[in-house]
Amino acid sequence: MDIITTIIYLVLFIVMMVFVFSIGMLRQYMPKREVILVILVAFLIGSIGGAFFLDPIYDELPNVASVIEKNMPNNEETLYLDLSSSINIDDLKNNLSATDGFISFDEKSVNIPMWTFNEREHNYFDEIVGNIDSNYKAYNISTSEIQITLADNYTSAQALKSFSDWYKLVYGETISYAQVHAVLVVDSSSLDTFEHILLQKGIVASKIEGPIQDTVNNTNSSMLTNIEFTLVCGGIGVVVAFMGIYVDSVVPAYRKFRKFLREKRRR
Repeated sequence: MDIITTIIYLVLFIVMMVFVFSIGMLRQYMPKREVILVILVAFLIGSIGGAFFLDPIYDELPNVASVIEKNMPNNEETLYLDLSSSINIDDLKNNLSATDGFISFDEKSVNIPMWTFNEREHNYFDEIVGNIDSNYKAYNISTSEIQITLADNYTSAQALKSFSDWYKLVYGETISYAQVHAVLVVDSSSLDTFEHILLQKGIVASKIEGPIQDTVNNTNSSMLTNIEFTLVCGGIGVVVAFMGIYVDSVVPAYRKFRKFLREKRRR
Protein backbone atom coordinates (compact mmCIF):
# COMPACT_ATOMS: atom_id res chain seq x y z
CA MET A 1 0.00 0.00 0.00
CA ASP A 2 1.40 3.41 -0.95
CA ILE A 3 1.87 6.27 1.51
CA ILE A 4 -0.90 8.46 0.04
CA THR A 5 -3.48 5.69 0.40
CA THR A 6 -2.31 5.02 3.95
CA ILE A 7 -2.70 8.69 4.88
CA ILE A 8 -6.18 8.83 3.32
CA TYR A 9 -7.30 5.74 5.26
CA LEU A 10 -5.96 7.15 8.53
CA VAL A 11 -7.69 10.50 7.94
CA LEU A 12 -10.99 8.75 7.17
CA PHE A 13 -10.76 6.72 10.37
CA ILE A 14 -9.98 9.88 12.38
CA VAL A 15 -13.02 11.57 10.80
CA MET A 16 -15.16 8.63 11.92
CA MET A 17 -13.76 8.96 15.47
CA VAL A 18 -14.55 12.70 15.45
CA PHE A 19 -18.12 11.76 14.51
CA VAL A 20 -18.24 9.25 17.39
CA PHE A 21 -16.88 11.90 19.76
CA SER A 22 -19.62 14.28 18.61
CA ILE A 23 -22.26 11.65 19.28
CA GLY A 24 -20.87 11.22 22.77
CA MET A 25 -21.09 14.97 23.40
CA LEU A 26 -24.81 14.83 22.55
CA ARG A 27 -25.34 12.48 25.49
CA GLN A 28 -26.43 15.37 27.77
CA TYR A 29 -29.39 15.97 25.47
CA MET A 30 -30.48 12.31 25.53
CA PRO A 31 -32.32 10.25 28.13
CA LYS A 32 -29.96 8.30 30.42
CA ARG A 33 -31.05 4.96 28.99
CA GLU A 34 -29.77 6.05 25.57
CA VAL A 35 -26.16 5.76 26.78
CA ILE A 36 -26.10 2.08 25.87
CA LEU A 37 -27.27 2.93 22.35
CA VAL A 38 -24.48 5.53 22.04
CA ILE A 39 -21.89 2.94 23.13
CA LEU A 40 -23.21 0.34 20.69
CA VAL A 41 -23.15 2.83 17.82
CA ALA A 42 -19.61 3.87 18.76
CA PHE A 43 -18.49 0.24 18.81
CA LEU A 44 -20.13 -0.43 15.45
CA ILE A 45 -18.59 2.65 13.81
CA GLY A 46 -15.16 1.86 15.26
CA SER A 47 -15.36 -1.73 14.03
CA ILE A 48 -16.43 -0.70 10.54
CA GLY A 49 -13.74 1.98 10.35
CA GLY A 50 -11.13 -0.50 11.55
CA ALA A 51 -12.18 -3.20 9.11
CA PHE A 52 -12.24 -0.90 6.07
CA PHE A 53 -9.50 1.62 6.81
CA LEU A 54 -7.08 0.36 9.47
CA ASP A 55 -7.03 -3.37 8.75
CA PRO A 56 -5.40 -2.96 5.29
CA ILE A 57 -2.69 -0.84 6.94
CA TYR A 58 -2.29 -3.36 9.76
CA ASP A 59 -1.81 -6.18 7.24
CA GLU A 60 1.18 -4.31 5.80
CA LEU A 61 3.09 -4.34 9.10
CA PRO A 62 5.19 -7.46 8.24
CA ASN A 63 6.35 -5.81 5.01
CA VAL A 64 7.11 -2.56 6.81
CA ALA A 65 9.08 -4.43 9.49
CA SER A 66 11.12 -6.23 6.83
CA VAL A 67 12.26 -2.95 5.22
CA ILE A 68 14.87 -2.46 7.96
CA GLU A 69 16.34 -5.92 7.39
CA LYS A 70 16.48 -5.34 3.64
CA ASN A 71 18.76 -2.36 4.15
CA MET A 72 21.10 -3.97 6.67
CA PRO A 73 24.54 -4.74 5.19
CA ASN A 74 25.73 -8.34 4.78
CA ASN A 75 22.25 -9.83 5.28
CA GLU A 76 21.55 -12.86 3.09
CA GLU A 77 18.39 -14.67 2.07
CA THR A 78 18.32 -18.35 1.09
CA LEU A 79 15.67 -19.42 -1.43
CA TYR A 80 14.88 -23.11 -1.88
CA LEU A 81 13.75 -23.82 -5.45
CA ASP A 82 11.96 -26.84 -6.89
CA LEU A 83 12.65 -26.78 -10.64
CA SER A 84 11.37 -28.87 -13.49
CA SER A 85 14.04 -30.71 -15.47
CA SER A 86 12.52 -29.14 -18.61
CA ILE A 87 13.88 -25.72 -17.52
CA ASN A 88 17.24 -24.70 -18.92
CA ILE A 89 18.95 -24.44 -15.56
CA ASP A 90 22.22 -23.17 -17.05
CA ASP A 91 20.41 -20.18 -18.60
CA LEU A 92 18.58 -19.58 -15.32
CA LYS A 93 21.84 -19.64 -13.37
CA ASN A 94 23.51 -17.26 -15.85
CA ASN A 95 20.56 -14.89 -15.64
CA LEU A 96 20.59 -14.91 -11.85
CA SER A 97 24.36 -14.58 -11.53
CA ALA A 98 24.34 -11.48 -13.75
CA THR A 99 21.95 -9.72 -11.35
CA ASP A 100 23.25 -7.41 -8.61
CA GLY A 101 22.97 -9.06 -5.22
CA PHE A 102 23.66 -12.61 -6.45
CA ILE A 103 25.77 -14.71 -4.06
CA SER A 104 25.44 -18.36 -5.09
CA PHE A 105 23.31 -20.92 -6.89
CA ASP A 106 23.75 -24.63 -6.18
CA GLU A 107 21.90 -27.66 -7.47
CA LYS A 108 21.49 -29.98 -4.51
CA SER A 109 19.48 -33.00 -5.56
CA VAL A 110 17.27 -34.59 -8.21
CA ASN A 111 13.97 -36.39 -7.65
CA ILE A 112 13.10 -38.93 -10.34
CA PRO A 113 9.48 -40.16 -10.20
CA MET A 114 9.08 -43.86 -10.96
CA TRP A 115 6.30 -46.40 -10.63
CA THR A 116 5.18 -47.89 -7.31
CA PHE A 117 7.91 -50.36 -6.40
CA ASN A 118 7.27 -53.79 -5.00
CA GLU A 119 9.70 -55.07 -2.39
CA ARG A 120 11.99 -56.79 -4.91
CA GLU A 121 12.20 -53.71 -7.16
CA HIS A 122 12.82 -51.44 -4.18
CA ASN A 123 15.69 -53.61 -2.98
CA TYR A 124 17.14 -53.78 -6.50
CA PHE A 125 17.21 -49.98 -6.96
CA ASP A 126 18.50 -49.52 -3.42
CA GLU A 127 21.44 -51.76 -4.28
CA ILE A 128 22.22 -50.57 -7.81
CA VAL A 129 21.69 -46.76 -7.89
CA GLY A 130 24.85 -46.01 -5.94
CA ASN A 131 26.92 -47.84 -8.57
CA ILE A 132 25.56 -45.92 -11.56
CA ASP A 133 27.64 -42.78 -11.01
CA SER A 134 30.33 -41.98 -8.45
CA ASN A 135 29.12 -38.37 -8.35
CA TYR A 136 25.92 -39.45 -6.63
CA LYS A 137 26.78 -38.14 -3.18
CA ALA A 138 23.84 -39.98 -1.64
CA TYR A 139 20.51 -41.39 -2.70
CA ASN A 140 17.19 -42.43 -1.24
CA ILE A 141 14.66 -44.89 -2.65
CA SER A 142 11.05 -44.30 -1.64
CA THR A 143 8.04 -46.33 -2.72
CA SER A 144 7.74 -44.54 -6.07
CA GLU A 145 10.63 -42.10 -6.37
CA ILE A 146 14.41 -41.96 -6.43
CA GLN A 147 16.16 -38.97 -4.87
CA ILE A 148 19.80 -38.40 -5.79
CA THR A 149 21.96 -35.95 -3.83
CA LEU A 150 24.54 -34.31 -6.07
CA ALA A 151 28.24 -33.99 -5.35
CA ASP A 152 29.82 -30.53 -5.39
CA ASN A 153 30.30 -29.04 -8.89
CA TYR A 154 28.10 -31.79 -10.36
CA THR A 155 24.97 -30.63 -12.17
CA SER A 156 21.49 -32.08 -12.31
CA ALA A 157 21.81 -32.40 -16.11
CA GLN A 158 24.84 -34.65 -15.68
CA ALA A 159 23.10 -36.74 -13.03
CA LEU A 160 19.98 -37.14 -15.15
CA LYS A 161 22.02 -38.11 -18.20
CA SER A 162 23.96 -40.80 -16.36
CA PHE A 163 20.81 -42.23 -14.79
CA SER A 164 18.84 -42.00 -18.02
CA ASP A 165 21.62 -43.76 -19.96
CA TRP A 166 21.66 -46.58 -17.44
CA TYR A 167 17.86 -46.78 -17.36
CA LYS A 168 17.64 -46.96 -21.16
CA LEU A 169 20.29 -49.69 -21.24
CA VAL A 170 18.46 -51.81 -18.65
CA TYR A 171 14.79 -51.04 -19.39
CA GLY A 172 14.94 -49.70 -22.96
CA GLU A 173 13.09 -46.52 -22.02
CA THR A 174 14.04 -42.90 -21.28
CA ILE A 175 13.40 -40.68 -18.28
CA SER A 176 10.95 -37.97 -19.36
CA TYR A 177 10.71 -35.87 -16.20
CA ALA A 178 12.53 -35.11 -12.96
CA GLN A 179 12.46 -32.41 -10.31
CA VAL A 180 15.62 -30.51 -9.44
CA HIS A 181 16.14 -29.00 -6.00
CA ALA A 182 18.39 -25.94 -5.96
CA VAL A 183 19.41 -23.33 -3.41
CA LEU A 184 19.79 -19.66 -4.32
CA VAL A 185 21.54 -17.27 -1.92
CA VAL A 186 21.11 -13.53 -2.50
CA ASP A 187 21.72 -10.25 -0.74
CA SER A 188 18.68 -9.31 1.36
CA SER A 189 18.40 -5.90 -0.31
CA SER A 190 17.90 -7.62 -3.70
CA LEU A 191 15.36 -10.25 -2.61
CA ASP A 192 12.43 -8.57 -4.39
CA THR A 193 14.43 -8.36 -7.63
CA PHE A 194 15.26 -12.07 -7.61
CA GLU A 195 11.71 -13.07 -6.70
CA HIS A 196 10.50 -11.03 -9.68
CA ILE A 197 13.00 -12.71 -12.03
CA LEU A 198 11.96 -16.16 -10.82
CA LEU A 199 8.26 -15.32 -11.09
CA GLN A 200 8.73 -14.25 -14.72
CA LYS A 201 9.94 -17.82 -15.36
CA GLY A 202 7.05 -19.33 -13.42
CA ILE A 203 9.19 -20.22 -10.40
CA VAL A 204 8.20 -19.57 -6.80
CA ALA A 205 10.53 -20.46 -3.94
CA SER A 206 9.18 -23.33 -1.85
CA LYS A 207 10.84 -21.83 1.23
CA ILE A 208 12.83 -18.72 2.11
CA GLU A 209 15.20 -18.41 5.06
CA GLY A 210 17.00 -15.31 6.28
CA PRO A 211 16.61 -12.12 8.33
CA ILE A 212 13.77 -10.74 6.18
CA GLN A 213 11.73 -13.92 6.36
CA ASP A 214 12.44 -14.25 10.10
CA THR A 215 11.18 -10.70 10.64
CA VAL A 216 8.04 -11.35 8.59
CA ASN A 217 7.35 -14.62 10.44
CA ASN A 218 7.92 -13.06 13.88
CA THR A 219 5.69 -10.10 13.06
CA ASN A 220 2.94 -12.35 11.69
CA SER A 221 3.06 -14.57 14.79
CA SER A 222 2.63 -11.57 17.11
CA MET A 223 -0.17 -9.91 15.16
CA LEU A 224 -3.85 -10.08 16.03
CA THR A 225 -6.24 -11.84 13.70
CA ASN A 226 -8.42 -9.62 11.49
CA ILE A 227 -11.43 -10.25 13.72
CA GLU A 228 -9.49 -9.43 16.89
CA PHE A 229 -8.10 -6.25 15.33
CA THR A 230 -11.59 -5.19 14.23
CA LEU A 231 -12.87 -5.70 17.79
CA VAL A 232 -9.98 -3.60 19.14
CA CYS A 233 -10.95 -0.80 16.73
CA GLY A 234 -14.51 -1.11 18.02
CA GLY A 235 -13.11 -0.69 21.54
CA ILE A 236 -11.30 2.47 20.40
CA GLY A 237 -14.65 3.78 19.19
CA VAL A 238 -16.15 3.10 22.63
CA VAL A 239 -13.28 4.91 24.38
CA VAL A 240 -13.72 7.93 22.09
CA ALA A 241 -17.46 7.91 22.79
CA PHE A 242 -16.81 7.95 26.55
CA MET A 243 -14.43 10.87 26.05
CA GLY A 244 -17.24 12.72 24.31
CA ILE A 245 -19.76 11.80 27.00
CA TYR A 246 -17.58 13.00 29.88
CA VAL A 247 -15.78 15.86 28.12
CA ASP A 248 -17.91 18.39 30.02
CA SER A 249 -16.62 16.93 33.28
CA VAL A 250 -13.03 16.29 32.22
CA VAL A 251 -12.29 19.72 30.71
CA PRO A 252 -13.30 21.74 33.80
CA ALA A 253 -11.38 19.31 36.00
CA TYR A 254 -8.32 19.68 33.78
CA ARG A 255 -8.58 23.47 33.94
CA LYS A 256 -8.84 23.38 37.74
CA PHE A 257 -5.79 21.11 37.86
CA ARG A 258 -3.75 23.53 35.68
CA LYS A 259 -4.89 26.45 37.84
CA PHE A 260 -3.81 24.58 40.95
CA LEU A 261 -0.36 23.96 39.48
CA ARG A 262 0.08 27.63 38.52
CA GLU A 263 -0.90 28.79 41.99
CA LYS A 264 1.47 26.30 43.58
CA ARG A 265 4.36 27.59 41.48
CA ARG A 266 3.63 31.16 42.51
CA ARG A 267 3.93 30.20 46.15
